[in-house]
Amino acid sequence: MGAGANTVSSLSAVAYTPLVGRAETLEPTDGPLTVEELQLATRNRGIPLEALQYDITPTGLHYLLVHFDIPVIDAADWRLRIGGRVHTPVELTLDQIRALPSRTVPVTLECAGNGRARLAPRPLSQPWLVEAVGTAQWTGTPLAALLERAELADDAVEIVFSGADRGVQGDVEHDYARSLTVADAMRPEVLLAYEMNGRPLEPQHGFPLRLIVPGWYGMTSVKWLTSIEAIASPFEGFQQVDAYRYKSDADDVGEPVQRIRVRALMTPPGIPDFFSRRRIVDRGHVQLRGRAWSGEGPVTRVEVGVDGEWADAVLDAPVGEFAWCAWSFDWQAAPGEHELACRATDGAGNVQPAEQPWNYQGMGNNLLQRVPVTAR
Repeated sequence: MGAGANTVSSLSAVAYTPLVGRAETLEPTDGPLTVEELQLATRNRGIPLEALQYDITPTGLHYLLVHFDIPVIDAADWRLRIGGRVHTPVELTLDQIRALPSRTVPVTLECAGNGRARLAPRPLSQPWLVEAVGTAQWTGTPLAALLERAELADDAVEIVFSGADRGVQGDVEHDYARSLTVADAMRPEVLLAYEMNGRPLEPQHGFPLRLIVPGWYGMTSVKWLTSIEAIASPFEGFQQVDAYRYKSDADDVGEPVQRIRVRALMTPPGIPDFFSRRRIVDRGHVQLRGRAWSGEGPVTRVEVGVDGEWADAVLDAPVGEFAWCAWSFDWQAAPGEHELACRATDGAGNVQPAEQPWNYQGMGNNLLQRVPVTAR
């Protein structure tokens, strides 16, 4: 196994030998999908790519990843506690949070493991292809105001966000928790959200309250929030120091996964073959459309490849500062078999790769998308 391994898995069969589930057994594999991967795939879901047509993803079509179980929470009994290295601990009910000044922000969220199933050898986890993304209108109160109200101590360096979901990963039993530096937590766009697309959060999306960190991969936006704690040293929870790292192998400490890498996706043109999802279009003019986004700044360019020949697409204004933009491209489809592709560039100069660098956990994959099409 090595950094040069970047081919696409065939995904052509299913292995029915259960895994033990211990961290040391979960080595990347060149084999077929496992029962455990399929079990994760049926619990979670990605956006159907035809739903890229919506500026704002309907709640039921937005991607979803749940690490452990979806907690059942009674809002009447629920409290958010802010403590640790603060001078004024805070405890709030949901009604009190909803009464605070609010803002609504369109945000594109993407799972850090999106694209994992296209790697070879394939890291064992949720087997995403390219569909782990969505854009929603999130309504909540800015986190910074509540941290100011709690009066952070001078020695506070990180803010830890803990959810109500608990389980075992890597042989470690823990509540799902992640941290941000004080500087990142104080950014004005970071929200404590209680509504998604104008409605109270659905249970699977973090009811009654979740964190939203625009521009960062979705693991940072902790769901089912129960506590916010200021600490005086870097957080060493499992989801921070073991999971979500760019690692070369099991022993590599790696670098933290943070901001979303630039990506473009194409709305599938024409109609699909049921089993293969291969696209079928009529010859002649076809308008190709899609979305592009980045956590490193605005998307500045999208290119469309037709059988290896690249040309610029037309970009629309983004849905919001932290949300995707639409793109379009006019194609004259000649009869026959074609391969379409798309790639984006952001304001920091990052371009989607034609070959995906491999990493042990399968994180931050933004390999350009290829779409086989039959024109008739």
